[in-house]
Amino acid sequence: MFAPKEGTLALTAPWNHPLLGTLQSRVVMSAMTRSSASADGVPTSVMAEYYARRARGGVGLLLTESTAISAVGDGFPCAPRIITPAQVAGWRLVTERVHDAGAPIFCQLLHCGRVTHPDYTNGLQPVSSTDRAASGINRRNGKPYATPRRLTASELPGIVGEFRTAAARAMQAGFDGVELHFAHGYLPDQFLDARVNDRTDAYGGSIENRCRFALEITEAIVTELGPARVMARLSPSRWMDGLYDWPDLHDMIAHVLRALDDAGLRMLDISCARSDYHATSGRIVRKARPLWPHLLIAGASLSRHDAQDELDSGWLDMVTYGRNLIANPDLAFRFRDGRDLVAYDTRMLDTLE
Repeated sequence: MFAPKEGTLALTAPWNHPLLGTLQSRVVMSAMTRSSASADGVPTSVMAEYYARRARGGVGLLLTESTAISAVGDGFPCAPRIITPAQVAGWRLVTERVHDAGAPIFCQLLHCGRVTHPDYTNGLQPVSSTDRAASGINRRNGKPYATPRRLTASELPGIVGEFRTAAARAMQAGFDGVELHFAHGYLPDQFLDARVNDRTDAYGGSIENRCRFALEITEAIVTELGPARVMARLSPSRWMDGLYDWPDLHDMIAHVLRALDDAGLRMLDISCARSDYHATSGRIVRKARPLWPHLLIAGASLSRHDAQDELDSGWLDMVTYGRNLIANPDLAFRFRDGRDLVAYDTRMLDTLE
């Protein structure tokens, strides 16, 4: 059983982890879409400096913005992809700059599923666990989400293969690992979530069936890369115009964490996306930690004091930051030195400072 610990290393002190090696700190740069790649998905020199600046500022581990594994899986204008040789080369510039600054970097692999529009998929119809369109308006182009095509069971091994190929390309680009994006309503989450998944085949219905697709991806990538190079992101609770939980929250967490462990995964990111930590991610961490003895990261604008409390208690091993790292590229050093933080401003999203 989980028991709180005392006296762990400080948030901003160097830390040696058996899988990740020696890190500058326990501060993690969370994945944040910035739409700063070229129109054809090639990472730019501006992006390289953006990531390297956070690494120079003492971040222990960087997670990239969502990176599409296929054209139909994209969902953002000017978002990076990892499909073509030019895109791999662009990412190699990023990884070299980050490594020169002393930090490891993981590529977050994304398939949007139905949460997109043909404007961003090279005109292709989106695909999903269902044939029902996501509700609401795509905030990136102001249009309703497109009606997806329901994937057949026979097509799913092909998408698992796209994740595997993207992971191999990430290694070619010099990344230290990949993060599998199973969160925030994107394709794997469309299988996990009973509100979206209305299938009656081996990938729908029961908890075991709804988890099958994410687990097949995990097993494939862990087998390919090894546990030191694979992390997964889950968002069982998040803020989406109100608190949004997986409908069968407790049973889903219990099953999926045991299954991810059995699949060889050893690094997990609990994410809530722009919300109060204690209402969403922190609540899930307290359900997850007794079931997950491996590396666990989470966060949402935690103060230095609250972040240190999460580490000291053993709930977390590392703490993720998003907006605070946009506003403060040297966040880890500011925490270390007790300096005030620059307040986040939404206008900062328009630049890569």
